[in-house]
Amino acid sequence: MKLKLKKIGNSTGLILPKELLARLRLEEGDEVVVSEKPDGFSVTRDQETLDRGLEIARKAMKTYRNALKELAK
Repeated sequence: MKLKLKKIGNSTGLILPKELLARLRLEEGDEVVVSEKPDGFSVTRDQETLDRGLEIARKAMKTYRNALKELAK
């Protein structure tokens, strides 16, 4: 997919199409990490945000374990 950099205020930005955001499971406000690689660049979801989300999910699953068991039946 070829994208074009655009001027946004005093900055330059890259607009990601809705279809790409859906495939990457990203939405407005999410943080990403851009890493330079020998063959280009890599854009990945911010690991800290993902780790925090998993921590919250684990805590919720532990708290609501019995309810989740009942719902799974």
